[in-house]
Amino acid sequence: MALIANSAPRSSKTESYVDNKRKEDIRHANIKSACAVADAVRTSLGPKGMDKMISTANGEVIITNDGATILNKMEVLQPAAKMLVELSKSQDAAAGDGTTTVVVIAGSLLKQCLTLLSSGIHPTVISDSLHKASIKAVDVLTAMAVPLELTDRESLVKSASTSLNSKVVSQYSSLLAPLAVDAVLSVVDPEKPDLVDLRDIKIVKKLGGTVDDTEMVRGLVFDKKVSHAAGGPTRVENAKIAVIQFQISPPKTDIEQSIVVSDYAQMDRILKEERNYILGMIKKIRATGCNVLLIQKSILRDAVTDLSLHYLAKAKILVIKDVERDEIEFITKTLNCLPIANIEHFKEEKLGYADLVEEVSLGDGKIVKITGIKDMGRNTCVLVRGSNMLVLDEAERSLHDALCVIRCLVNKQFLIAGGGAPEIELSRQLGAWAKVLHGMEGYCVKAFAEALEVIPYTLAENAGLNPITIVTELRNRHAQGEINAGINVRKGQITNILEENVVQPLLVSTSAITLAAECVRMLLKIDDIVTVR
Repeated sequence: MALIANSAPRSSKTESYVDNKRKEDIRHANIKSACAVADAVRTSLGPKGMDKMISTANGEVIITNDGATILNKMEVLQPAAKMLVELSKSQDAAAGDGTTTVVVIAGSLLKQCLTLLSSGIHPTVISDSLHKASIKAVDVLTAMAVPLELTDRESLVKSASTSLNSKVVSQYSSLLAPLAVDAVLSVVDPEKPDLVDLRDIKIVKKLGGTVDDTEMVRGLVFDKKVSHAAGGPTRVENAKIAVIQFQISPPKTDIEQSIVVSDYAQMDRILKEERNYILGMIKKIRATGCNVLLIQKSILRDAVTDLSLHYLAKAKILVIKDVERDEIEFITKTLNCLPIANIEHFKEEKLGYADLVEEVSLGDGKIVKITGIKDMGRNTCVLVRGSNMLVLDEAERSLHDALCVIRCLVNKQFLIAGGGAPEIELSRQLGAWAKVLHGMEGYCVKAFAEALEVIPYTLAENAGLNPITIVTELRNRHAQGEINAGINVRKGQITNILEENVVQPLLVSTSAITLAAECVRMLLKIDDIVTVR
């Protein structure tokens, strides 16, 4: 191919000179900017990875080492570099974990593509070889994987704690990992065992205490206090709960109109009517035996007035107001009740039942807990505590990653070793496969096999070990047939990583390889950037 390129151009009047230099420059610029993004998150890979402090334009500070969060907050302007940001988002959606890994692999593949392009290989040939290599890689990974039963709680906890160990809150992984496992297993529907909707798990953040105080609540938690306006109850046993979407306040005119009242008798009549109107509503509510009201936030007028709160308190009804509109679905599903949109439809069969509704003091605030719900839906709440907002937000992100890992294992019940073991094994097997292939393909596949070594190399580098020694030793171990040999970052040496309980879901690794390969192929095919004003 190189020979054809170097042969002297034939002179002909019909042929015009085509400028290929610009296309190469654009391709190089794209690859360079994408590699710069990958290098930015590379230092935060693995359990000993560094954290990034992100300062946003409005003065907000975020401390995290979650690849998706870092890239999301970065102001990336170059179009090709934006593709890497989208890549980490799609990995977050597909697997939830491995967001840093996928970007680092893509960056490494791109660096190898630069070398191949400068050797004169056509981008389409590189792209096709990469596609074949990624399919082969998924087969190799699947062959390495260990099947897992969902009843094996210990293995699930191990994989959740592997995910948590690389986070800021890693010292709490022994508490958060079992909690994540229990939360996911409690929302799995036996009829659809391979589907987990993480929206069924509500994470409530409350400032105060430490991450140690985080707990899972089989029921509902509201980060707000009971309305105390008129001394109503704050604890109700054997609760009958209604979720209402109408207002317990006197009706108003639809448009902003003012009604002029000239004499006192009319004013008294208006007040009396208001009182009777509210009393009538509360009597209907009381008649069903309801003793806890969750009132949706209202835009048009006040959901409750001081007068209605006074009467509700007299009727011994506990009131939680300002429930957000988007929480209604979760609440009704958990309580197994129906939202009530009009006072006329207030029937007993629409209520939910619980053993206890109480207000609990936490730190400097209060929360409301509903426990012992009868016929509870497959939902659960996790109450996350933390000493400051930075820790709280990071704990929530880490917990979300752990939940995603368990979700991956429910979807695809296979485990694989961590610690750079699968990447080195892939690199070894793809390298051997490249020798069998003919022509340019073999050359390309060999380059991609070398690119995968970036993961163990970076893990060793971030842990302060000598990366060259470690990666050479790893290759040696894998060549001798130890397919689960990986880098034990804590001991600073190479051990059988499955015995050290460093495991991750197969889905995280396979989706990282396929998504990174897809992204790199797209970048290779781009030969011009057209800006449209």
